[in-house]
Amino acid sequence: MAKALEMDLAEVAPNANPPVCKILDYGKYQYHQRKVDTKHKKMQKKAEIKGVRLGFKTGDHDIEVKAKQAKGFLEEGNSVKVTLIFRGRESMYKDLGIDKLRKFYESVKDVATIDMSPKSQGNMLIMILTPNKS
Repeated sequence: MAKALEMDLAEVAPNANPPVCKILDYGKYQYHQRKVDTKHKKMQKKAEIKGVRLGFKTGDHDIEVKAKQAKGFLEEGNSVKVTLIFRGRESMYKDLGIDKLRKFYESVKDVATIDMSPKSQGNMLIMILTPNKS
């Protein structure tokens, strides 16, 4: 029948009893399948790494504002890179900077987990937070 219609015979369910076959135009099927795959690929959202920058002298209220901004990013499913920048001789107080980053984490810990604990890179401390799996 498939040859008479100049179409292809495709086995749909080989494990069924009896096996199920379908007459279709295989080229048309492949084209349609590619279109569906590209549509699904476009609809996927890729997770990004958003950045939040703090200074060593950043006040408590400003840290709360930045934490609220980071919570928004985390709730969208993005990771957050928190950067604390030291200027001049402030870099001597890395332990105080780490405490400031830990304090920042305490304000967002209900929606985030620490992916990379505070680490020094030049005149910066960097911490990466990822959203919880809920």
